[in-house]
Amino acid sequence: MLQRIALMAIAAPRRILAVALLVMVACGVFGIPVAGQLSAGGFADPTSESARASQILVDRFGQGDMDLLISVRAEGGVAAARTVATDIVSRLSESPHVGEVTSAWTAPPSAASALISEDGKTGLIVAGITGGESAAQRHAEELTDALVYDRDGVTVRAGGVAMTYVQINGQTERDLLLMESIAVPLSFVVLVWVFGGLLAAALPVAVGGFAILGSMAVLRAFTLVTDVSIFALNLSIAMGLALAIDYTLLIISRYRDELAAGADRDRALVRTMTTAGRTVLFSAMTVALSMVAMVVFPMYFLKSFAYAGIAVVAFAAVAAIVVAPAAIVLAGDRLDAFDVRKLVRRVLRRPEPAPVPVERMFWYRSTKYVQRRAIPIGVAVVALLVLLGLPFLGATWGFPDDRVLPQSASARQVGDDMRENFAVDSSANVTIVLPDARDVTPAELDGYAAELSKVADVSTVSAPGGTFVDGARVGPPSAATGVADGSAFLTVGSTAPLFTDASEIQLNRLHAVEPPGGREAMLTGLAQINRDSSDSITSRLPTVLGIIAAITFVLLFLLTGSVVLPLKALVLNVLSLTAAFGALVWIFQDGHLGALGTTPTGTLVANMPVLLFCIAFGLSMDYEVFLVSRIREYWLASDRSTDANDESVALGLARTGRVVTAAALLMSISFAALIAAQVAFMRMFGVGLTLAILADATLVRMLLVPAFMHVMGRWNWWAPAPLARLHERIGLREGGDDGPAPPVAPVASVTEGQR
Repeated sequence: MLQRIALMAIAAPRRILAVALLVMVACGVFGIPVAGQLSAGGFADPTSESARASQILVDRFGQGDMDLLISVRAEGGVAAARTVATDIVSRLSESPHVGEVTSAWTAPPSAASALISEDGKTGLIVAGITGGESAAQRHAEELTDALVYDRDGVTVRAGGVAMTYVQINGQTERDLLLMESIAVPLSFVVLVWVFGGLLAAALPVAVGGFAILGSMAVLRAFTLVTDVSIFALNLSIAMGLALAIDYTLLIISRYRDELAAGADRDRALVRTMTTAGRTVLFSAMTVALSMVAMVVFPMYFLKSFAYAGIAVVAFAAVAAIVVAPAAIVLAGDRLDAFDVRKLVRRVLRRPEPAPVPVERMFWYRSTKYVQRRAIPIGVAVVALLVLLGLPFLGATWGFPDDRVLPQSASARQVGDDMRENFAVDSSANVTIVLPDARDVTPAELDGYAAELSKVADVSTVSAPGGTFVDGARVGPPSAATGVADGSAFLTVGSTAPLFTDASEIQLNRLHAVEPPGGREAMLTGLAQINRDSSDSITSRLPTVLGIIAAITFVLLFLLTGSVVLPLKALVLNVLSLTAAFGALVWIFQDGHLGALGTTPTGTLVANMPVLLFCIAFGLSMDYEVFLVSRIREYWLASDRSTDANDESVALGLARTGRVVTAAALLMSISFAALIAAQVAFMRMFGVGLTLAILADATLVRMLLVPAFMHVMGRWNWWAPAPLARLHERIGLREGGDDGPAPPVAPVASVTEGQR
């Protein structure tokens, strides 16, 4: 197939490029508007207890899907803001997209006090916005645009979950533009130096544009049938550019190697596609299948990254193996035109680099050095990676709130004001829903509320029959309770800090209180949502890890015919991620290095390590395939001795080391651009991916791989006899039918500039 693609590119390059351009334009027209149809949510498990309880509150009690908080502040006190506040409450109540509205000016005195700041100058309006997670965000934005503005000396600000998500969407769109303005020019500068010619450097950018626009079109198609996270766009842009550079760099480098070995252009292209092209196809398959595992999770935040990741990998691979060869053919001798390196040497009056044998190349010599000291180097690197990963053992999971936004965002300002100036933190409240409260008497509900109020760190319990503290009724019920359609709900005020051991213990004790009549009781609220989301991830994690391990093992076995190398890849790839995971905890949870400009909350979003693992593991396999496929070429052409194993590893690294290092540098630029994001967990994501890629390309590929393969010797290529026979029948082979693999000898030379 790859030979036919190469021959088609030779025969009709203009037609291929014209079709590719039409597809790219169509994808752009359809896909670019996708940002306005994406959501900032998707962190919670929609099948969990807390989600079902929240849905009952919406369906039977008219509460909103999301809370919108509006803070109204007047220097003369809340009384001075009454006119403005009651006007906002009235207009909110008239909206068909608002469920229940409560405010410091309209609630009963017992409930109003919790909505007034300690200095008496700020009051809150709490509105439940309906329409489901995605529509509620749009409704909240429309309402705040119409109602939230300063007037008559009164300061009005919008916050709450609904506004947090609205502002995350807006901030993410701005971050995407900033990310592109950083990653694309910087990557192009590095590409010019790595590729030499300006035309060659432009090719991966074009392939990346094809992949990005194609993935955006796929995401928009998904929005027609399901919710999609806006953060998937970040991945589409970063990964599209990174993989395009990876794949195109591999193809052009191999093409130049074939030309340097004496092949004519047509034969060099065919040989490139049957070797490097197959590696690209195989690598893309490995990365995409690693992403598939995220579909197992019920949260659409993770599912969205699976959609985006699979789409961008597929488009990048198709562009690299179909469009790139056609561009190479059409460019001809001009592929190396405008070589900046030659210009620099001419300006500096330096001579052209002289050819050197392969054994003098840096990668060859460094590999031989590692092989001579394989055990001490291997042990030292493993110990370093494990040490760097130790902070991850202290990871604490939390749910994202307004603190993921910069301090300039109004949702962040309202959230900070509530945490600092209000006596009651309503975000810590736990709501208990009794789906079936028929035949439950008021006295039984009161008794249940009284028992709940005895639980440690419970401040109050609001039940339909009154408000309870320490087992005694202290006042009338608040608005945060009710009975309707055979269901009931109670609100538990909590003083336990969110996402702490105290909060977890309190949830356990609340669950342990026997509901009236043995009825089912379901809990919701941030603490329970966080627990459900974390449990949803951890319960499915063995399945996800098993899927990824099985995919990796099978695909690498098909490539190598070995059962040892796939196991090595699994272990080393996990090790390469340990440093990144430890850094996330040390920086973003514990607050070292100023949390890189974010606000440390003492927790990590549980979705992020899973996301980072699936993506970084797949990208690590990308480099594994690049390296092992070339090593195997030399191994198959050798006498299969122990010395031949070491020589194959050294030659494989010599031929791919520069490509892998350059690709890792360029990929890290793409992901490092995410660090410019103003949404905290996306900055964390960028740091984690950048560290994982750099650790994998340096410590693992340069040191651990040659050390391990030297120690194992010929056993690297071992498989049980039945599996060996299976591989003979269905295994993948480099080189296709275009001729034998290159011999294990330094038959070709390279220039100093290629070292």
